[in-house]
Amino acid sequence: MAGLLSGLTGLGLDHLENVDIFAQEEKKADKTAESSKEIPRVEEKDLIYDRAFECPVCDMNFQAKIMKSGKAKLLGTDMDLRPRYEGIDSVKYDVILCPRCGYAALNRYFGSMSAGQVKLIKENISRSIHLHTFHDEIYTYEEALERYKVCLANAVVKHAKASEKAYICLRSAWLLRGYAESLEAEKKPDTEKIKALKAEEEAYLQNALGGFAEARQNESYPMCGMDENTVDYLLAVLATRFEKYEVASKLVGSILTSASANARMKERTRELKEQILEGMRKQR
Repeated sequence: MAGLLSGLTGLGLDHLENVDIFAQEEKKADKTAESSKEIPRVEEKDLIYDRAFECPVCDMNFQAKIMKSGKAKLLGTDMDLRPRYEGIDSVKYDVILCPRCGYAALNRYFGSMSAGQVKLIKENISRSIHLHTFHDEIYTYEEALERYKVCLANAVVKHAKASEKAYICLRSAWLLRGYAESLEAEKKPDTEKIKALKAEEEAYLQNALGGFAEARQNESYPMCGMDENTVDYLLAVLATRFEKYEVASKLVGSILTSASANARMKERTRELKEQILEGMRKQR
């Protein structure tokens, strides 16, 4: 059978007439495969470090594990803005917990305390808390979940703003989602545990929706580091999840007509609008 390049003699390229046209590509593919094997797998322990903190309640100096944000690779975000990184669940490392007095808060709120709040924490948390001791190189989901629960308890005790409590609930839901996904990836998933985690995630998301809706009426922006359009988008996503399509539709409309919303935000909002319309059609 004549080669695919037969007839090149007249063009002065006779030396290429019988060449294997995919030979170079195969070699390149082999080299790519070899190089990919040589790339070490990203491990969670390599993406965290111990950072020093001073507790605003008991003045103790201690260390907590923090993600190396500059080293971790962001892969994308879920609809409700949960970040996904390669090799690590960043959500596990956002609660700072004092091992002496039990004061805990999200990193962005840890140092912000009034004298009255300190008194409330000492009386309602520090006097009675008994923290578990963990010895892992990383924060396991079990440890991280405990830290978030203590964090939320502290927020309630110190009478934190609705937005702070809602944000803790949102991030707790993200943590539970990550926990469930890690179990689903196992060879023999614990289906009952996964079901329980997903039910708990729903409860946290419902509280996040209620908390942010309250905060939107009574607080100023930025809120938890988010501007008005981001908060409205997040509320729209949560409202859609719980089939409150009328609420979600109004929020989406305000974002799409906002002069301050950037192109990326409007693109995400249009995608959400399609989900809302589909949900409304199904309800009819």
